Amino acid sequence: MSTVQTKAPASTILIVDDDEGVTQTFARMLTLEGFKVRTAFNAESGLRAASEAHPDAIILDLRMPLVDGLGFLRQLRTMPGQQESPTPVAIVTGDYFLDDSVASELRRLGAELKFKPLWLEDLVSLARDLLLKVTR
Repeated sequence: MSTVQTKAPASTILIVDDDEGVTQTFARMLTLEGFKVRTAFNAESGLRAASEAHPDAIILDLRMPLVDGLGFLRQLRTMPGQQESPTPVAIVTGDYFLDDSVASELRRLGAELKFKPLWLEDLVSLARDLLLKVTR
């Protein structure tokens, strides 16, 4: 009698970054590591994707036009279910000189802060760390 091993479904990571090159690179790297990846190139489409797909974690750029990463995070946290079970979020930025009030608000909203560049090992480790926070 043989048993069929079923593989657990891949965790979904949403990447939101206005730089298409960064977004596609991150997506390729995480896909190769076995994650299911969705991408968005601005906050509006990212919020729509978060609402529709309910990703397990989000990797988000801080500096985007119109609505930045902090604005995205504020809106995300007002969505249904975010109070009881907030989606783990990492803000990734190349801006090493963040105002203390911005960094404090990011922490208050439950986001990790990471700085670019992220190499493959850093990105995969970040994704795995975010998924450890999932309590669904």
